[in-house]
Amino acid sequence: MKSIPRFTLVLAVALLAACQRSRDPDADAAVTAAASNDARRIASAASDADNWLSHGRGYDETRHSPLKQIDAGNVGKLGLAWSYDLDTRRGQEATPLVVDGTLYTTSAWSKVFAFDAVSGRLLWSYDPQVPGETAVKACCDVVNRGVAYWGGKVFVGTLDGRLIGLDARSGKMLWSTVTVDRSRNYTITGAPRVVKGRVLIGNGGAEFGVRGYLSAYDADTGKLVWRFYTVPGEPGVKDGAASDEILAKVSDTWSGEWWKNGGGGGTVWDSMAYDPELDLLYIGVGNGSYWRRTLRSAGGGDNLFLASIVALRPETGQYVWHYQETPGDQWDYVATSHMILADLKIEGQMRKVLMQAPKNGFFYVLDRVTGKLISAAPYVPVNWAKGIDKATGRPIFNPDADYAKTGKPWLAMPGALGAHDWMPMAYNPDTGYVYIPAYELGFPYVVDPTFAPKPKGVNLGVDLGALNLPDDPQVKAAVRKSVKGYLIAWDPKSQKEVWRVPQPSAWNGGLLSTSGNLVFEGDGGCMFNAYDARTGEKLWSYDVQTGVIAPPITWAKDGKQYVTLVAGWGGAFPLLVGGLSWGEKGPVPNRSRVLTFSLGGDKRLPAPAPETPKPLQTPPQIGDAATIALGRKAYDRTCVVCHGSGAVSGGIAPDLRYSVAIANKAYWDGIVSDGVLSARGMVGFKENFTPEEIEAIRAYVISRAHIQAAENAGAASRK
Repeated sequence: MKSIPRFTLVLAVALLAACQRSRDPDADAAVTAAASNDARRIASAASDADNWLSHGRGYDETRHSPLKQIDAGNVGKLGLAWSYDLDTRRGQEATPLVVDGTLYTTSAWSKVFAFDAVSGRLLWSYDPQVPGETAVKACCDVVNRGVAYWGGKVFVGTLDGRLIGLDARSGKMLWSTVTVDRSRNYTITGAPRVVKGRVLIGNGGAEFGVRGYLSAYDADTGKLVWRFYTVPGEPGVKDGAASDEILAKVSDTWSGEWWKNGGGGGTVWDSMAYDPELDLLYIGVGNGSYWRRTLRSAGGGDNLFLASIVALRPETGQYVWHYQETPGDQWDYVATSHMILADLKIEGQMRKVLMQAPKNGFFYVLDRVTGKLISAAPYVPVNWAKGIDKATGRPIFNPDADYAKTGKPWLAMPGALGAHDWMPMAYNPDTGYVYIPAYELGFPYVVDPTFAPKPKGVNLGVDLGALNLPDDPQVKAAVRKSVKGYLIAWDPKSQKEVWRVPQPSAWNGGLLSTSGNLVFEGDGGCMFNAYDARTGEKLWSYDVQTGVIAPPITWAKDGKQYVTLVAGWGGAFPLLVGGLSWGEKGPVPNRSRVLTFSLGGDKRLPAPAPETPKPLQTPPQIGDAATIALGRKAYDRTCVVCHGSGAVSGGIAPDLRYSVAIANKAYWDGIVSDGVLSARGMVGFKENFTPEEIEAIRAYVISRAHIQAAENAGAASRK
């Protein structure tokens, strides 16, 4: 990819003077973009090996570093240089940035930290004071994926929908802008990007009933420059947005009153990439709201731009092209997974491509100039489609997968958590391989026949009770064994797997590639590993004492290379299907830390403090079979998303079977109905459920505790 031309000092001074004189905001932005040193550095990331300036390292989001001081021959000497304990036990998903020796990262609850990258000395921290009750709006933990840097400022999106500009030296807030309607269930977990002086940020919330969009804000002032909605609004009503013209043309792919029924969805909650030469910004669009198309768009249709990649002009938000990976998506097969831009020689011709391995299980190679499909092939087992028609670019659907139409349960592969979720891939131009954190994790789609939207929590239109594991220990063990995670090396030219390494979890972490012939990844257990990029041989491991899902980075200072990782278990998998996320010894622990490694590093992590296990609570049952069944239905409607299927926690949110509250009605009602723990993220749900249902949920959890007690007793007797 060509870099942005360098400008002479004289021209830069002239442009700066013109910028100061100008009173035209568009002219100001254009001059600032042209003169920006940050734009040049990010676009020329391949020649700036010491720094990690943007989320994917460069605008192309390859997550490949040309550094090679640490290589396949000496990586065994890698050791801990420093660590910093974070004040949370929630998931960590951030990609740190390193700018001229300063490391910037985020933690859960959208907190920002700046460190001296070499010593680990904390320079400053910023807490945006996100209200705890915001957690109920977040589908997949209170995570944050990192900051953006531009012009001496650091930008962060907060869980409660703000975009904040901070002074990079001091951490002082310069401006704060609310980017969402806070009366709706919007959140921000993704990292901003900055292109041409525009700070780009999307949002999440499609599981809760919102309408998605991407916004661009002026980096100096925080003022909105443009907005692009990803799904049409009410017919005949314009938004006054950059998307008005194109959405009017695609509104016929929707039917019914989708703008009322869940808002349509289509949130832009993670992936973006930018090509400076083509001046195209690429965004990934999420799932529909509701999941079931018969609820959101009763007459069917492709429902553009759900599950699509959309190309825009970054200065104006003007639509250029789109490619929809899963038309009419009703499996949560989002297109928000990491995108990579590269130039590949395919069938003898150099092509400018965009590559993505989304949830739906197909690896896509697109022409990023036109958006046309070049090739697509499954990288994990797939049963919802028989393939991708190369002529039309559309999937060849398996009609049995349309569970909403057939009314029959459908066990899909991949499932709603995907074959690969948000965890970033990496592309190594030396090997030509894309490295994918992939997994096999099915999902049972079952229509919820009594579905009606609730004021709080998820609104999907499917029965999440279908996720409950059987109580038979042997069957349960077999189901757990069927869940698999892999690190896959994929050749995008031939669309074939080159090698794979099994992982201990189906929620393995994001990736880093280096010119030292290395691939780094946290394995979803408690190990941080380095692999030979050509063969997949494991060359080095380090016990980080916690699950890892965030991607590492590498950088250099004064001629020495370092590798940094934000470690800490969390996210959708352990929250929703806690029993499947357990390791051999139970739930994977969360010990959130920033870790930096170097050759010869000799620091040691402290031994984990022994944790006194909480006793299982087995108070007398308070309900009959009908009451327990009512409680199970209510629990599976709302509580399951945080506390786990079958009331088995993955260790992130509390395991209710161990809560003393289940033995005390007044205590239980105070928490579940009245929200006395709202500040800690547990809001009250009296708007969702009647007092009888809330009491029935207690009866259901008590029943689950008794079942676990019986299983424990049986296991003890067999020893």
